[in-house]
Amino acid sequence: MESDSSLTVMSFNMHGFHQGVPVLDDLIAYKDPDVIMVQEHWLTPSRLCLFESRFVDYFAFGSSAMSSCLDSGMLRGRPYGGIMTLVKKRFT
Repeated sequence: MESDSSLTVMSFNMHGFHQGVPVLDDLIAYKDPDVIMVQEHWLTPSRLCLFESRFVDYFAFGSSAMSSCLDSGMLRGRPYGGIMTLVKKRFT
């Protein structure tokens, strides 16, 4: 029996969670990556759970860049930053 020892890793700048989700859906459908690293999801800490609810075959871990901004008061201006790594659950 031959085992597949390859690992597919992709990186993607989302330019915002809702703008990037359709592209991530296509990447998953056509490339089936094992690990996806995303930048610029623009989510607040309380909304990071959107990754696990949207991409149920992946374990998600990452952070929001807006934690300190929200700690100091109301969000002003446009959202920014944030990283997230998605790892297929079969590896966890």
